Amino acid sequence: MSTVQANFLIPAELLATLRALVPRGKQSEVVTNALKNELRRIQFRKTLEESFGAWEKGTHPELQKGTEQFIRKLRASTRATRKN
Repeated sequence: MSTVQANFLIPAELLATLRALVPRGKQSEVVTNALKNELRRIQFRKTLEESFGAWEKGTHPELQKGTEQFIRKLRASTRATRKN
């Protein structure tokens, strides 16, 4: 992965803590990993919000008798297929 320099404004205390705890050659790696994790969390939350309501009764009639019964039926059919 290629790298580029980026300039961000961060609280002075945060930078001081980074410099105190992380060796100079590892600071970019630590910030990159933290940013990756935060972006992953933001993307997950966005995806979750966008998919909210996707499992409505009208869109999934097979779940009308409940998810537990539907899953049991799926598992039973899978077991029957494996036995053959």
